[in-house]
Amino acid sequence: MTDTGDGTTILFAEPGARWRSVAYGPLLCLIVLILELVTTAQVHWFALIFCAALIAGFVVLQVIAGQRHVSVELTDTALREGTETVPLAAIDAVLPERDEDSWDDEDWESARSLGELNGVPRRRKAIGLRLVDGALVQAWAKDHRGLRAALTTALGGADQAEDVDRAAPNTEETEHSENGADR
Repeated sequence: MTDTGDGTTILFAEPGARWRSVAYGPLLCLIVLILELVTTAQVHWFALIFCAALIAGFVVLQVIAGQRHVSVELTDTALREGTETVPLAAIDAVLPERDEDSWDDEDWESARSLGELNGVPRRRKAIGLRLVDGALVQAWAKDHRGLRAALTTALGGADQAEDVDRAAPNTEETEHSENGADR
């Protein structure tokens, strides 16, 4: 947990992209330059410097976009997913994870995802949320279990998890698998 300057505490954060990735292209060009100097081949000064600057420039744009559109921050007052911020008071419950053995999709899996992107960003997993007005939305993060735990704690901990469990019907006794293996 980190304290910000405005008095809120950061409970969970993912930056979306890191500035260190800007250095990868120029480092590769430096390695090629060193290899050219060692092997006494013709050294391509201009091409290597141009490529290093070009790669770094494109990656800077990607880092800025990543930090703006796929970063996640949970504070003690709000959840920010990309450019959209939802106050914690507007979130009613964190819904249970999808059952991997189930053939049916959960209702929240077809809900809109938070942020301005069309869906859940690549390499991120969705978390179902029920808002106070009854709407379902998808929060998302790379470390979805960490975000789920932090959200559950921020919203009231174990009391809320028990409410969600009570709301889900117990289908273990009445439904059987399709292949009949459990009969």
